Amino acid sequence: MACAKPRSSAVNFHEVPLRALNTTVRKQLALFLNPVLLGSANWERLAEELGFDYLHIRNMDRCPDPTWKLPDDCTSRDNSTVGALLDALLKLERHDVITDLQAAIEQDCVRFLAEKKSGRPPPRSEPRPFEPPDCVTMLDVPEVYVGKFDAFVCYCYADIDFVKEMIQHLERSSYSLKLCVMDRDVLPGQCVYTISSELIENRCNKIVVIISDDFLESSECDFQTKLALSIAPGARSRRLIPVKYKAISKTYPGILRHITMSDYTKISTKEWFWDRLAKAIKY
Repeated sequence: MACAKPRSSAVNFHEVPLRALNTTVRKQLALFLNPVLLGSANWERLAEELGFDYLHIRNMDRCPDPTWKLPDDCTSRDNSTVGALLDALLKLERHDVITDLQAAIEQDCVRFLAEKKSGRPPPRSEPRPFEPPDCVTMLDVPEVYVGKFDAFVCYCYADIDFVKEMIQHLERSSYSLKLCVMDRDVLPGQCVYTISSELIENRCNKIVVIISDDFLESSECDFQTKLALSIAPGARSRRLIPVKYKAISKTYPGILRHITMSDYTKISTKEWFWDRLAKAIKY
């Protein structure tokens, strides 16, 4: 099998064990591979390609983050190298994963080989516990109360007017929902990706994704959407709710095609839009 490696790389990835991959790469792999998406191979297909049997894969499925566990379970196998992982991703045609992560993967491999050559212990791949700041949102009271929300609103700033309309209909009405809107509720001076993860994973029951052409070009929105899908693989818990409020000219994201959408652009059903969206968020 040909060695799968990024262009212009001097690293032989088949000489680097999977344990060289650190926290950042593992988290990003999970965002790509945990969701069950139509037409795309997920972590189960990757596990099969790496030689795991059916019973082992079913046991891994019981883990909240099977992609994270995969490199650890590979350590006792002959193909437990970064090169074997890249070869498997190529065979499964997950070129998107390699394209987005090849630089970070190579960086981890270079660091691992340098540590090995110097005789120092390689970096640990276990995640460090995340402790969010005392105050993340306007609702937080240090050591007293942590703000919770009915839904996290994932949107591009260009669509802020529609977000404000959502607030009027869903918060300041009989629905009395509590939305988490980054520009209104999150305190400044914090890492966007870290705080997004904390809010989506631990503080919001649902995630409302406002689809627009601007949204489809936003790397921040792309991260938030993939994170939401990785938390609820296959949309089994119905956490993610796509909303289209105006016509889009770009291709609708494939990772959302398997989830029913709330369409504000349909004139014939517009009168039911807010009732349906409110109930989807609440239940």
